Amino acid sequence: MINSTQCYLERGDEYLMLHRVKKRQDINKDKWIAPGGKFEEGESPEDCMLREVLEETGLQVLSWRYRGIVTFVLERYGTEYMHIFTADRFSGRLSDCDEGELEWVKKEALFSMPIWEGDKIFLRLLAEEAPFFSLKLCYDQNDCLTRAVLNGKDL
Repeated sequence: MINSTQCYLERGDEYLMLHRVKKRQDINKDKWIAPGGKFEEGESPEDCMLREVLEETGLQVLSWRYRGIVTFVLERYGTEYMHIFTADRFSGRLSDCDEGELEWVKKEALFSMPIWEGDKIFLRLLAEEAPFFSLKLCYDQNDCLTRAVLNGKDL
């Protein structure tokens, strides 16, 4: 089981997104995702998010909200618990990322870009200012979304 974070850095109607194009063996190859990554020993979700955003973007997050947890059940890869954050204040200078290309993307444009199907569900929850949520997303061998459960109820 893996614990990870993603942080959607907001600049007006845009999110800072990472187009994962640099690693060969990458579950997210060619997809657009928010900066984030796996926990290190002893880290809290906040510790992990702050470290990963700094490592991947060069930006230091100054103000953030813990928005929800997504349980990914992927037939090919196992289970991952992803802690979702948004951030509206940060400082520093955007740097190059060794995992992909960073780009500010209009929030509504994300829905027509290559993202995981289930990401569309939690992106809507973020846009709707939903209270803290628990979302379970199940994917089959072909990485197709087969089930989504929000706060214990099938969608």
